[in-house]
Amino acid sequence: MSTNPEPVARRMWRLFEAYHLTTYFTAQSRAATDALGCKGGWMGYFATRSAPLGAATPELVTAVFYNFHPRRVAKSLPDAWSIASPQRFLAARLAGVDAGLRELLGDGVLAGAELAEAAELAGEAARHAPTAGRPLAAANAALPVPSQPHLALWQATTVLRESRGDGHVAALVTAELDPCEAIVLFAADVGIAAEQMRLWRGWSEPEWSGAARRLLERGLLDGEDRIGDAGREVRSWVEERTDAAASAPWDALGDERTQRLAALLAPLAERLAENVPRDVPTGLRLPATR
Repeated sequence: MSTNPEPVARRMWRLFEAYHLTTYFTAQSRAATDALGCKGGWMGYFATRSAPLGAATPELVTAVFYNFHPRRVAKSLPDAWSIASPQRFLAARLAGVDAGLRELLGDGVLAGAELAEAAELAGEAARHAPTAGRPLAAANAALPVPSQPHLALWQATTVLRESRGDGHVAALVTAELDPCEAIVLFAADVGIAAEQMRLWRGWSEPEWSGAARRLLERGLLDGEDRIGDAGREVRSWVEERTDAAASAPWDALGDERTQRLAALLAPLAERLAENVPRDVPTGLRLPATR
């Protein structure tokens, strides 16, 4: 067993990601986008996540989301913008999150002093999240902060996770992993079934096999679904660079207040992670709380 402590940036991501994921994985969030006229969950996902960018083209969304097949994005965009404006999708996104959090956590938790404290700490961290060269982070950081603490906390977690995600894409590009290769290597490394990940991200069997073959030729895979030592080194490098590029908010907050925010987020994350479907390939694993 490794004795190396988990980097602070990665540990904090594991804690705030479950809170952010209420954006997509609650019945209330799905109902909010269905009410606008979305044709299925994927249209709601692509529209609500990209709405901070405005009426983004499928090419732009494919680029910034990075690992979805262009065809999957093009089935939803730009059609979503003919159903409702980005501003209406933003309002539906917030309404769905509000309703989902009230259902999952209860009004008592949402009105509590500890959640308000978490919102204040996370908000300060989010104000230090890098946005230069990070389009999704910058677009979300420009949105007004909701007045209600539970939604202010959600807004902060969204800025933090999109800033981390934009930095992760930069690391993947530097590692010369194209979108499909990145997903193939990730699935092999964390033990997610290749077929599950392929279908989730919209890649065809030949495209997936082609990416696996390229990784095999680079010595990053030992077989189509088996990662090699060199592959693990590349994956470790990508995650280390992602953590380093996501450290600024926690450096600014300081050790004591970061630990306090972690303690406040842990019980929320534990409850909310139960709502994330088991077949969703996020790689999310909650850290130990002690």
